[in-house]
Amino acid sequence: MDNSTPPNGADGAPLSGPDLARAALQAAREQSAARRQGAKKKGGKIRPRRRRGWSGPGPDDRDPQPLGRLAARIAAERGWTEHLSGGQVFAKWPALVGADVAEHTKPVTLKDGELTVQAQSTAWATQLRLLQRQILKRISDGVGRDVVRRIKVQGPAAPSWRHGPRHISGRGPRDTYG
Repeated sequence: MDNSTPPNGADGAPLSGPDLARAALQAAREQSAARRQGAKKKGGKIRPRRRRGWSGPGPDDRDPQPLGRLAARIAAERGWTEHLSGGQVFAKWPALVGADVAEHTKPVTLKDGELTVQAQSTAWATQLRLLQRQILKRISDGVGRDVVRRIKVQGPAAPSWRHGPRHISGRGPRDTYG
């Protein structure tokens, strides 16, 4: 069928409007039927088109998902669950150990199940060492088992006199006085 001129009706006049649409639909049906006949002759199977069904009243994968569920699935697929649960220790530190302990301590690193905690003073470092079992239990209850297996407690750090990449060994700034 030539697209440049409209088809003619039974009386020879060019078609327009609804008659033109009907003629185009009929031509498309004929082409489709011819293609199906060609496929049957070649031995190819024609599969009936499957209608896409609705999910119904129950939940389905095609339904909109809550953001938290999608984030949890992505974290599980990519193996991020351990890192995320370790991050929960840092985020929930005051709730896990209590406000008084959290005021004087802070978690520094979590690597291979060992949590390094820095205390504000040596007295608080000793206190943390004494409370270590209770803190491990509270962390496992609040975040999950085996996220933290050991706690390494550090006291307050002394100031460092090393500045920059190069260093000369010695006693530090005291060796220039006197």
